[in-house]
Formats: sequence, structure tokens, C-alpha cells
Amino acid sequence: MDDNRIIIIGAGPAGLAAAYEFIRSGNRVTILESHDRVGGISRTESYRNFYFDIGGHRFFTKIEKINGLWKEMMGDDFIKVSRMSRIFYRDRFFNYPLEVFNVLINLGIIESIRIPLSYISTQLRPHRKEDTFEQWVSNRFGRRLYETFFRTYTEKVWGIACHKIRADWAAQRIKGLSLVAAVVGSLLKDQSVKTLINEFDYPLRGPGMMWQRFQEAITEAGGRVLLNSEATCLTHENGAIAKVQFLKDNKVEEMPAGHLISTLPVPALVSMLRPEPPEKVRKAAEGLSYRSFLIVILILNRKHLFPDQWLYIHDPGVRVGRIQNFKNWSAAMVPDPAKTSLGMEYFCNKGDDLWNMPDKDLADMASGELKKLGLAEADDVMDSHVVRQSDAYPVYDEGYRDKLKILKGYLAGIRNLQTIGRGGTHHYNNMDHSMLTGILAVENYFGSSHDLWDVNEEKEYLEEDRKALEVQGALENILDRTFVRMNKFAFATAVGTVSGLLIFLATIWLVIKGGEVVGPNMRLLGQYFTGYTVSASGSFIAFGYSFFWGFLFGWLFAYLRNFSLSLYIFWVRKKTEILTLRDFIDYL
Repeated sequence: MDDNRIIIIGAGPAGLAAAYEFIRSGNRVTILESHDRVGGISRTESYRNFYFDIGGHRFFTKIEKINGLWKEMMGDDFIKVSRMSRIFYRDRFFNYPLEVFNVLINLGIIESIRIPLSYISTQLRPHRKEDTFEQWVSNRFGRRLYETFFRTYTEKVWGIACHKIRADWAAQRIKGLSLVAAVVGSLLKDQSVKTLINEFDYPLRGPGMMWQRFQEAITEAGGRVLLNSEATCLTHENGAIAKVQFLKDNKVEEMPAGHLISTLPVPALVSMLRPEPPEKVRKAAEGLSYRSFLIVILILNRKHLFPDQWLYIHDPGVRVGRIQNFKNWSAAMVPDPAKTSLGMEYFCNKGDDLWNMPDKDLADMASGELKKLGLAEADDVMDSHVVRQSDAYPVYDEGYRDKLKILKGYLAGIRNLQTIGRGGTHHYNNMDHSMLTGILAVENYFGSSHDLWDVNEEKEYLEEDRKALEVQGALENILDRTFVRMNKFAFATAVGTVSGLLIFLATIWLVIKGGEVVGPNMRLLGQYFTGYTVSASGSFIAFGYSFFWGFLFGWLFAYLRNFSLSLYIFWVRKKTEILTLRDFIDYL
């Protein structure tokens, strides 16, 4: 097929995965990338031979096909990194995920008592509706813990109040979450399950190495990756994209399109369509929001600062949201082991005061905040560099689902267009899910019918431990079938009746049998059953006493048995919840 016929806009993880899949299927492909290097928001930049991510990108996935691709590309340059990240709050380091004793020590006894009391209060009177992120988290952690550990950081990341962030964002990415799971996980310290908290793979010199390998494989097989090539116009005719116009080296070029895959943010894609979409579609696209961020690289004349790969900064007194320490990701990221490079991450909106702040002012602010946090002295900073990244995070604000529904319906009418990746589907995907959308888009090209907009929501693609969930469900079904809850009254009545009848029949038998001394041994029951004798009337008294005590024992046994079973099922559920709890803040 002509290499100009299959066009992919964007050389991030999703676009590169799609291109590589096309190449392996024997099809040529052209990628248009506006930046001077591949990788998108997962690229690696460099300054004075210091390498740094645009953020921090761990390579960890439960999707075997993606994991195989990563290993295929990197080989021995894929290193294992033992993860360490903490929360910095009130001048103290809190282990992440939260650990009970660490929180107790850092917050103090009074605050540590108020948190569980707040949780109990919320459980007694939870928010009836979970429309917002604030309600969703408060219901699972209590208001106090939400205010302490989640509100400040979340609002830094998204730039809007938590009561304006939709709960379905959290529910989509984090399943089965609660304070109980946090406590259980902290006390268990179960290291048998390898999740993102333990270790991850990482390219020797940052994720950019991965995407460069993809680029090389694509070009070696005959594909084209055109850098500094910004798509500007998409002409569609008769329900299909006919040609793509792009700007390269200040020159306008165009190529015919047989099939187009876009990783552009949906609003940018819609704005390029010619003829223009209906007003309703344009307004829906304009209504979608994306959060941007910038990273201030500080090079310090310090060999060691802190052991973490990154720190979450929950202190409301500074604007920095997260601090990356790149030499702790890989020693090869820093050319001089006596130096340290930090990435001070600031979340912002394109065009706001932070975004427009001059680089020198940003560096001064970052250096000052580093000193204010007590992590380093401003005099330690030798040099700085600033990188801005627009449209990094799709915002789940009020009404975004209705807007997406309109856009999805309209774009579905363009038969040779597919949108993939974080921006293309307005989903806060991780790298592996973004790559998966690219692979599935290629399968759609060959006749499949995957809904790429829902890849991150479908059960089989969730970043939970699906096997644990399946085991949990199967175990609960077995328990439900094998150990059906006892009816306490019925069981107690049965035990009481059987007990009463046994003593009643034994007494009657001795009375009928007769003898010189009737039932000498049974007479001893009279010491426990007042009024009992081995006689016809005594048999009824014995029945009453035996029924009462048998009923009491049976009811207690059934109650304890049901209670124990409920506790066990609860335990199974909470252990599964721990798998998703461990990386909660990472998803923000």
C-alpha cells in the first residue's frame, strides 16, 4: 500500500504502537509529529547532558502484549528500579502508600484519633450521592483524611475545586477503595503481590529511549516519521478524510489519506476539520478542558538530596505539586554523580500566570520553594531549564461526558478516522492503555470493532489485579453456595427440639422400663433442672429445660458462624482493595 495512504498524527506511545503494528502487518505508514522528537508527553528531554522526563513514567503493565513490546525494544537497556515515593506534608515525610504507624507518628495522637472518628461519622452518615470527587473520596476515607492528604494535591493537579471534579473519573480508575483497606494494607505489608509500589522497569536513559527504538524500527521497515510536521487541516468528503495538510519547515504540504489515526486532543482535531462540523459539535469540543503543566529542571551541586524517585508535595504554601529526582530513576540520567537534577512540576493552564511566567522567574520561584520546603539551599542550584507541556491531562469536569457523547457520535460518521491515546479519547490513560488503543485501532482497520473510547473503562483493561478479583468472586460464590447463612431462629429451634426430645425420650424409656430404682443416673439432672424427676411429669420438665438451653446454644452457634463467615468474606474483599489503594495518588 502507498505509504501516504495510512497517516498517523502524533508520535507518542499510542501513535508509535499503531504504526509499529501496521508495519508488522506489512503496511507502510506515515507519522506526522509536531515536536522535534518522538514520545509525546512521555518523551525524554536533555539539557547539558542531564536527561529528564516530562513528568515521570514508570513501565509497568498487566497487558502481556504491551510488556512484550517493551522488552523487545529495550533488551538489556531495560533496568529494574525499586520504587520509593513519599508525601511531603507539614515538613514531614509520609510513606506512600500511607502506613498506619508512620501517619500516627507524623500527625500526632490527637489528629490520628480525629481521622478514624471522621471515618466512622462518614460511614454512619455518608453522602447519598457520589457526583463529585470530594464526595467519592470522603465516603471512603472520611472527611478528615480527605482534607489532610487528598484535597490540596488534587486541586493543585486539576486547578479546580474537588467538588467540581466528577466522581466517575475516580470510579473509572480506582476500584474498591476505603480507609479499611488502607489500614489492612499497612498492617499486612503483603509483598507477595508485585504492584507499582514495589518495582518497575525503566529505560536506562529515560522513556525517550523506548520511543526512539520504535521510531528506528518503523523507519527501518519502510515507514516514515516526519518530525517538526504539524497537522493544520483535515479535509473530509463524503464521510471520509480525503487529505491531510501539515506545516513542515515553514512550508505547507499535503498528502492524500486512505486511513487516518489521530492522537490529537479532541478539540484540536475537530478544529482542523474542513468543512467545519456543525455548531453543536464545535461547542462540545470547545467545552472540553485539558490541564497543562511545566517542569523546572534545577541542577544542584549536591550528590544526594533524598532517596525517592519523586515526592508528592501536599503543602498548600508552595505551588510545586511534585518533585522528580531523576538520578534515583537511573544513574545514567545524570552525567556527573556529584550533581543532582530535580524536576519541579507545576500544574497550570495554558496561558495562565504560571504558563506565561519568564523562565528565570520560574527558576527563582522553584529554587525558593525548594529552600522553603527544607529540601535544599537556593545556593545549591547551579543551573536551570524549563519545559512547558500543553494539554497533558484531560479534565473530568461537569458535563464532559455529555460533550464527549456528541463528539463521539459525530466522529463515528467519518469512516476512515480513528482517535486514540489520552488526548484522542479524552481519557486519563497510562502509557500501556494508550498503546493498547493504537494496537486495537489497527485491528479495527482489518475488520475488528473495538470501541477505542472505552478501553480504559472496560473490565479486561482495568489496572487492577483482575486475577485477584476473579478469585475473590469465585471464592465468594463458593462460600455463598457451600456456607449459606444460617437462619438463627430455625437452627436454634431445631437444636432445642432435638435436645428436648432426647431427654424426654430417655426419661420416658426409663419410666416404662421401671425397676427397683428408676433411673438413678438421670436423677442427677435434678441438680440442674429444678423440679426434674424420672417420671412422666418430669419428662416434660426435662423437655422444657433442654429445649431452652438447646435453643440458646443453637442461636449462639449460628450467630458466631455467620459472623465468622462475614468477616472472612470481608477480609477477602479488603485484601483485593489493597491492590488498587496502593497507587491511588499516582492516578491523580
